[in-house]
Amino acid sequence: MFRLSLVLYFVTVVSADNILTNQDNNQWYKDGVKLIQDNLKVKPNTKTAKNAILFMGDGMGITTVTAARILDGQMKGQTGEENVLSWEELPWTALAKTYAVDQQGPDSASSATAFLTGVKTDQGVVGMDERVEWGHCSSASKESQVISILSLAEMAGMSTGLVSTARVTHASPACSYAHSVDRRWESDADKKNIAYDDASSCKDIDPEYPDKKGERLDGRDLIQEWVDKHPKSQYVWNKTGFDQIDVDKVDHVLGLFEPSSMQYEVDRADDAAGEPSIAEMTEKAIKILQTNPKGYFLFVEGGRIDHGHHDGYAVRAINDAVAMNKAVARAAEIIDKDETLLTVTADHSHVFTIGGYTKRGNPIFGIVRRMDGKLAVDSDNKTYTSLGYANGPGGLNGSRPDLRGVDTADKDYRHQATVLKSYETHGSEDVGVYADGLEPTCFMAWLNSSMFST
Repeated sequence: MFRLSLVLYFVTVVSADNILTNQDNNQWYKDGVKLIQDNLKVKPNTKTAKNAILFMGDGMGITTVTAARILDGQMKGQTGEENVLSWEELPWTALAKTYAVDQQGPDSASSATAFLTGVKTDQGVVGMDERVEWGHCSSASKESQVISILSLAEMAGMSTGLVSTARVTHASPACSYAHSVDRRWESDADKKNIAYDDASSCKDIDPEYPDKKGERLDGRDLIQEWVDKHPKSQYVWNKTGFDQIDVDKVDHVLGLFEPSSMQYEVDRADDAAGEPSIAEMTEKAIKILQTNPKGYFLFVEGGRIDHGHHDGYAVRAINDAVAMNKAVARAAEIIDKDETLLTVTADHSHVFTIGGYTKRGNPIFGIVRRMDGKLAVDSDNKTYTSLGYANGPGGLNGSRPDLRGVDTADKDYRHQATVLKSYETHGSEDVGVYADGLEPTCFMAWLNSSMFST
C-alpha cells in the first residue's frame, strides 16, 4: 500500500512538472508572469506633489473603456482585445462608487461636485451641498456653497486649467467654478423657462461666444470682460488662433470653439473653422501652466463621450474615448511624474453593453460573428451587434429589425436598445480610477498647507 502510494505520488509530481514546463513556454503564461513581476517592482512615490492633472471621461464606464480599447487596437491593425489604453498602463487602479445623495446613479452635476469638491450632493446641483432644493433658487445660501479643488489651488498661488469638449457651462466644467441649484440655468435667458416663482433670485453662469449672438439678455460681453481683466491673455475661437498661441508669451488663454459643445471626434475634420483635438488642448494647457513655480491643477474632460451615448451613437461615443486616450498618452509623455499626480476616471457609466460571444477581432461596431465566422442570429434569425443599450433612441418600437445590409459602423447609426427612450440614461455601477505619479494624499496635504500659509 505504501509502495503504491509512493508510485502514484511520483507519477503526479512528474506529470505536474511536465505541465508546468508547458506553461512556462506558453506566451500567455509568460506575459502574465511578467505583468506580475513588473507590478511588484512598482513602489509608491511619497514625495510632495507639486502638480495634479485629473482626466475625466464623462460617462466612460467600464464597458466604454473595453470598447475603446478594442477600437484603438483595431485602428492600429490589431485584433483589438490585446490592446492596452494609455491609462491602463498606469500602475494604480481602483473602483469608485458614483451614487448621488438622492439617486442610485448620478447626473454629471452631482458627480462633478463630488469629485471636484469632495462633497456629494443631489442630482442637478452644481457646486452646492444637499441642503439646497434642486430648482429652487431661494434655497441657496453661501453656507451651502462648496469650494472646488481649482479654487483651492488658486488660493494656494497655483495655476489652474480647464479643458473640455463640452461647453464651458455644462455640468462638469461648471462645477469647477460655479454654484447653482440647477445645472440647466446656464444664462439669464434660461430664467424665462423656469416655472418656479423664485426665478428672479437665480444667477447665471454663461460666458459668451464671439461671432454668434448668444442667449444672454443683459447685453454683457463676458469674453471682452475676461480679456480686459487678465494681462498677457489671449482669446481664440478657431484652429488657426489656437495654433498661433505662444505658450511662452501668455499667462491666460480662453478658447471657445463652438456656440455649444465641440464637435465629436469623428466630425471634427468637417468643422469649417477648425478645432483642436483634446490631446492638442491638453498639451498646450500643460505647457502654459507648468511655468508657475508653485505648481498647477488641470482638469480635462472628454465631455462628448457622454453625449454620444445619450443619443445612442456608440460610434461617436467610443471614438471620443479613443481621442481622450491620446490626450492621456500625450500628457504622460510631457509631465514630470516625480512631481505630478496623473489621475484618469469617469463621473458615471451608461447603460451600454458589450458582448454576444463575438469571435476574436470582430470589428467593434460590426454585427456579431461566431467563432466559425458565420453571422450570429437571434431566435427569429435576425442579426445583432455586440454593442447595445438597455434604453435609448435605438429602442424597440415593434419587432426588432434585422441588421443584414446595415452599416452599423456609420457614425449616424443608432445602436439598438431594449427600452425606447428619446434620451439614453446613465448607469449606476462603479467606475474605474487609474493613477500614476505622486500619492493623492500628499498632493492634498501640500495644497492645504500651502493655502493656509498664504
